Amino acid sequence: MAISLILSSLVFNLLVKLPLNSQKPVDGILILGGSIKREIYAAELARQFPQIPIIISQGSEAPCIQLIFQREQAPIEQVWLEKCAQSTFDNFFFGVPLLTERNVHKVKLVTSESHLPRAKWLSQIHLGAKGIAVQVDIVEETGIPGNRESFVKTWLDVSRSIVWTVVSQFVSPHCPNVIPLREVNLSEWYQKGFECERQGHVSSVGSNEMIKPLTNLSEPQHLPTLARFH
Repeated sequence: MAISLILSSLVFNLLVKLPLNSQKPVDGILILGGSIKREIYAAELARQFPQIPIIISQGSEAPCIQLIFQREQAPIEQVWLEKCAQSTFDNFFFGVPLLTERNVHKVKLVTSESHLPRAKWLSQIHLGAKGIAVQVDIVEETGIPGNRESFVKTWLDVSRSIVWTVVSQFVSPHCPNVIPLREVNLSEWYQKGFECERQGHVSSVGSNEMIKPLTNLSEPQHLPTLARFH
C-alpha cells in the first residue's frame, strides 16, 4: 500500500504537476556553488527579481557573497546560503527541500559549462520528482572552476538520484546550516579574517584589516556572459 502511494505521488508530480509548472514563470532561483561569478550573477538576479527566493548552495564564504550583493546594490532579504552540500548531488539533496518549503513551482538553475551535463541531468531528476520545472542559466567562466567532476562520478550521481526520486516522496532532508544573507555579521568576519575568490574583485580580510573592495561599491558591475537552456 505504501509503495503504491509513493509511486502514485511520483507519477502525479512527473505527469501532471511538472507540465503545468513548466508553463509558469520562474519563482525560485538555485545557485550551484563552485564559482564566485555565479554569485555575481545571483546578485543581478536579486536586483531584477527582489521578491523571488534565492538559494546559494555551498558557494563562497558568507561575507564574500554579502560584499558582492552590496557592491551590486542588490536586495538580500530573499537570499539564503545553504552550507551543507559537499557535492553536486548534495546541492539538490539539500536545496530542493528549501525550494519546496517556499512553494516554488519553477526554478532558474545557475551553473557553469564545466558543471554540465551533470547539473542539468540532476536538476531534471531531483526537481522533476517534485513536479518543479527547471530553466538552466550557464555563466561563462574564466579558468577552471573547482567543482569539475569525472564521468564516473556523474553517472554515480545520476544513478543514486534516480533512486532518490522514490525516497524523496516521503523523506525531506534537513540542512542545519542555512544562513539568511541578511544575518551575516561582517564585523565578526573582520575579526576572523577571510579570503574571497579573485574574480569576485573583493579583497581578503585579515583580523586587523578593513575591507577594501577592488571596485567602486556604488557602481554595479557588468554581468558575466551566460547562455540559457530550457
